[in-house]
Amino acid sequence: MRRLFGTSVMLAAAIVVGGPAAAQGDPHLTVEQLLNDGWKVAGYAGQGTMYILFRHDDRPYLVQCSVLYDTTRGARMTERVRTNCYELR
Repeated sequence: MRRLFGTSVMLAAAIVVGGPAAAQGDPHLTVEQLLNDGWKVAGYAGQGTMYILFRHDDRPYLVQCSVLYDTTRGARMTERVRTNCYELR
């Protein structure tokens, strides 16, 4: 369990550092904003595209972010990371 939590935190930190860009969904929701607002990583899965599920103790819904890291795009991390976050109600 500890390894799972550590991996998810490292993944979320890498996405925040990469400056995620919203592709669809709510353009105002970003991984960085969710973490700053007190959302916690509830789970993740990935193979090609990473899916991160967030929960908040004060909210009755979850937020899911799909994250794609494309090694064929651009030289900078911000050009390679594409994120789409949306509420699951």
